[in-house]
Order: sequence, then structure tokens, then C-alpha cells
Amino acid sequence: MREAGPDQVSDLIEVDLGPGARGYFTTRGLQRISPLGGHDGHARARSLDGRGASVYEGWNLALHVGDDPQRVHRHRRRLEDLLGLDRDQHLAWMNQVHSSVVAAARAERVPTADALVLDSRVAGAPAGCCVLVADCVPLLLSSRDGSLVAAVHAGRRGMLDGIVPATINVLQGAGVDPADLWAAVGPSICGSCYEVPDDMRALSAQREPACASRTSWGTPGLDVAAGVLAQLERAGVGHISAGQWCTYEDSRFYSFRRDGTTGRLAGVVVPR
Repeated sequence: MREAGPDQVSDLIEVDLGPGARGYFTTRGLQRISPLGGHDGHARARSLDGRGASVYEGWNLALHVGDDPQRVHRHRRRLEDLLGLDRDQHLAWMNQVHSSVVAAARAERVPTADALVLDSRVAGAPAGCCVLVADCVPLLLSSRDGSLVAAVHAGRRGMLDGIVPATINVLQGAGVDPADLWAAVGPSICGSCYEVPDDMRALSAQREPACASRTSWGTPGLDVAAGVLAQLERAGVGHISAGQWCTYEDSRFYSFRRDGTTGRLAGVVVPR
């Protein structure tokens, strides 16, 4: 495996996953592809109407959103190249369904799950594992030595149903002390932008009080990332980092709530 140099990761946001793993979140890559007019959060991808650009404009990594599959596979190979992976090394993906199911990352199959756990000590293990989002919370986890890493998709339903503690339980069952886990919470829609009906906010707050919020315009809202952070802290995770990105406000990222049909960014964790 080759290490990616600084010039190779200009479309990636690197995060701290401790000494045992590398963690990144992708952007739309529009700095070099087609700028949307800055990062002020008000620019929107244009619809495919014969005149404008595709709603998938940029570096979409999802196969399930209607984009050209060949184009998406090229983007996934580009991601592997940017990460410095050799041609015979590949990332593991999952079919995400807003569940609390945790699956083992495998190079040869794509499980239906919302968290992948990769054991790099297993023969034939993939080079890393990925999560796809466009407003939901992407969570990356690594043990101190990087032998066990995880990529987690925590939307509202998954967060409330316990996908985060379920993943930590699997890691703990494999011998990882939560105090020796590194966690990185990636770009997602913030609590000031995620408007929901009042009854949804109330029911969600009953299950995870930390996620209750109000939007910047004064209506009921949810802060899924705050719920994820609270669950990480309750589980005793020793090293937690979270950026201040909001996918809805920041045009570097895809946002389903902002744009409707759109692409997906990825969180990826690679053992060192």
C-alpha cells in the first residue's frame, strides 16, 4: 500500500483516527470539476434538463441514486488511487437501509447493513471500509493499533435504533476497549437546518434527549450528530472528534434535504 501524499488528497478531508488508521471524508471535488460559486451554503446543483449540469455533478460515489454506474465505479477507483491503494486493493461498501445491522467488511460482497467492521488480521480483508451519506451522519472508528476499524451510517432512524452502540459492542466483543477507540464524526445536516414535525422531535427526544434541537428559524429540529456524540460518550469512547460542517449549508457536500435527487459523499477508514 502506498501512502497518499498531500497533493493527492485535495478532495479529501483528513480526520484523526489515532495511530492505527487513516480516516477521510470526501467532498464533491468541485474545486477542480465545476465550482458552484463558493462555499456559502446557498449554491445548489442544477437539474439535468439538457442545458444545466447533472444533479450528480462532482464526485458522486453512490451507485443507488440514479447516476451512471460506470461513472461511479470510476470515481470509486479514483478514491482508491487517492488513498494510495495498489491496484489489487479495494474498499468495502454496504447497502445502507437505515437499520441497526452491523456486518463484517468483505472485499467480495456488499452486505445490507448500516455499519461495517473490518478486521485487518483476517486473510483477504479489504483495504478499508466506507459509508455513504448526503445529510446523515458518517462515523468512522478505529482501535489503537488499527486492527479493527468501522464505518457507520447513522441517520435519524439508525441513531435512534442504536447503530452506534451496536457497532461499539461488536468491536468490544472482538477485544477492543472503548477507551482505546478513536471516533470521527463527519459532515451531516446540523440541528439548525434539520426541520422535522413537532411530534417526531418529541418522540426522538424520548429515545435520545441529546438530539432535540430547534432550527435557526425557530421550528422543531433534530441534531443527529449530537445524538451520535452523546452515544459515543456514554459508551466510553476515549477519543472523539467532530467537525463543524453542515451538508445543507456547505455546497462542498451533497445534501438530500437541500437538493433532493443528488449524489453521496463517503467516509472511509483505512488501517495503516
